[in-house]
Amino acid sequence: MFTEIERRFLVVGDGWREQAKASRIVQGYLSFDPDRTVRVRVAGGEAWLTVKGRRSGLTRREIEFPMPIGHARELLALCDGIPVEKTRHTLAINGLTWEIDEFHGVNEGLVIAEVELPDESTHVEPPPWCGIEVSTDRRYSNSSLARVPFSTWPEAETGCSPGCTQ
Repeated sequence: MFTEIERRFLVVGDGWREQAKASRIVQGYLSFDPDRTVRVRVAGGEAWLTVKGRRSGLTRREIEFPMPIGHARELLALCDGIPVEKTRHTLAINGLTWEIDEFHGVNEGLVIAEVELPDESTHVEPPPWCGIEVSTDRRYSNSSLARVPFSTWPEAETGCSPGCTQ
């Protein structure tokens, strides 16, 4: 079992676009249990089944298994909620890998940057295109977005109307 430690930020600009590599992702959830979220993800010609434990601070347990893409597509049809569709842009900054998720479909307009860390005490200087930190705000988790899409949030909760990127 592995440990995932990450910080997440709303994105306020697009200064990252020139340097990033992009891939399209579709994922769905077989379990929303807070003690064990189970996700199926298809990205390009690859697929994975991922189990994530309950978050404690910025940390949670995670294990991921590669799987045949045909099996993943069958499992996606069994998922609860709405599939999360996004383009993931990846770039390296100061020795850390940043992933910027640009959401599509019912989560259109939401752009989140995340960085995985070796431990919770690792200092991170967010790039200038990062806005407020949402690491511990569960509404912005992918599993929450599969149940309560960004486009359905009242403007008062997001700080902007659906379609803006903060």
